[in-house]
Amino acid sequence: MDKETKAELPTFLIVGKLLAYARSGQWMRTDHLIESCQIWLSSNGARCDWLDRAKLIEACRRMAQEVYTLPLLRDEAGLRKLFNLDGGWFFDYRSAFVRDVHALSLAYLSAVDRQ
Repeated sequence: MDKETKAELPTFLIVGKLLAYARSGQWMRTDHLIESCQIWLSSNGARCDWLDRAKLIEACRRMAQEVYTLPLLRDEAGLRKLFNLDGGWFFDYRSAFVRDVHALSLAYLSAVDRQ
């Protein structure tokens, strides 16, 4: 996956985790993150080896908790509006929130690449 695709996947997973937390008050379990990752990869025609997937999923776990501390969307209805549900579970990148989470993902991945 290229750098942009690597940032899109965590963006999807982070918002998914936030949506799950808004619904249930609990963070998404690892098996659900793995399933969400596989769904995203399949629907976007992307490929990622298991180790890169595991690293991205672990990064999403930390990033979602960071994002949650910010004064951003926390309710289910608001989070659902981030998706273009007419065409499936794809983000509406016109949303400032989606762009902010995407920028956070890019910054985090860049920092990890430098290590």
